[in-house]
Amino acid sequence: MKITFLLIVTLLLAGLQTATAQIDTTRARYYQPVFPNVTVTSGVNYGSAVNSAGVNQQLLMDIYQPTSDTVQRRPIIIFAHQGGFITGTRTDAYMVNVCTRFARLGYVTASIDYRLLDFVTILTAFDTVNIAKSAIRGMQDMRAAVRFFRRDAATTRTYRVHPDFITVGGSSAGGFAALAVGYLDKASEVPAYVGLAALGGIEGASGNPGYSSAVLAVLNLSGATENPSLIEPGNVPLCSVHGTADATVPYLQGRVGGGLPPKYVYGSGRLHPRATALGIRNTLRPLRGAGHVPFENNAAYADTTFRTMRDFLRPSLAQPGTVITAAAPSAAKAGPAAQAYPIPADDAIRLVLPPAWALPVEAQLLDVTGRVVRTINPHVRDVEVLRGALRAGVYSLKFPGQLPIRIEFW
Repeated sequence: MKITFLLIVTLLLAGLQTATAQIDTTRARYYQPVFPNVTVTSGVNYGSAVNSAGVNQQLLMDIYQPTSDTVQRRPIIIFAHQGGFITGTRTDAYMVNVCTRFARLGYVTASIDYRLLDFVTILTAFDTVNIAKSAIRGMQDMRAAVRFFRRDAATTRTYRVHPDFITVGGSSAGGFAALAVGYLDKASEVPAYVGLAALGGIEGASGNPGYSSAVLAVLNLSGATENPSLIEPGNVPLCSVHGTADATVPYLQGRVGGGLPPKYVYGSGRLHPRATALGIRNTLRPLRGAGHVPFENNAAYADTTFRTMRDFLRPSLAQPGTVITAAAPSAAKAGPAAQAYPIPADDAIRLVLPPAWALPVEAQLLDVTGRVVRTINPHVRDVEVLRGALRAGVYSLKFPGQLPIRIEFW
């Protein structure tokens, strides 16, 4: 990312170092709700753009911050609501809930409004083309929100966001938008009938030009894409939660749009094999037998979804210069540690081994009594460990000379 002269002056005055600024995940930050209260700043303007009715629309978001937090550089998650690009607002109950829960962990979070299809167009020209155009507008607006926080980090630092730790996520239509922000990067990937150039291109003109809209990771909740091929080598990590019986947005692939001319899309169950084949870190939480966005009206699904996202994001915070643990003195060897996620897990966990480790390496999985229930020998640095016949409960994964890693299966 280009560093402007203004950014350099601002950082020098603040006495900060962008290259070595840390995301400190010690003391349970970003994993446990260490903040009992959350401060919400409502109706923050992050840009404006011409909507489907031809009117310039002000774009607003609500920003959630942990009350009394003193950390100077914090990760942020920007969420977009569901509604098929025709309904929904930033204050939808699920958006308020998920933003609040992550802010209590120490994240900054934001719930954005974005341009929806206007009422007249819905009555007179409610078709696949106009819905597709709205999806592009939603993506452009979310990109503007990303740029808003990068601009803030480079200037006033009102929200104390670390510009290298910006994640986007969304539910249903919001998931479509987040996936597009993360993986749609070429005009050729947009169908010609959408008329991308007339809409302002991939970046759009919703605000905060001159800053990058690149993100750290994507959280896709019941969303889909035009084609799995949007995900390419080197792309950012992907986390998805999706009901396997979703009749609105297919878990695998199929048509969306109800009474509209059909549009074929690819859901989470197709996107994750693509990401895995390309070596992109990814997590898929299938909600077996569940329908569309069940986490929005079912507390158990909401909790599963939250924990899946929380555990997925943890390794993404482990960037150079990042503090991951503050372990007490131990006989265990110092140095880089393996990461395991999600925890708790249903069918499998994924292990990510540090580049400094020599391979292959042997590890033992122990139950709560200390009995070895399995031995694994990873030959690659990113490996999936299947649950198999293991019972629900807590286990310890022990690598030679390293502190044990806590594993839990539901």
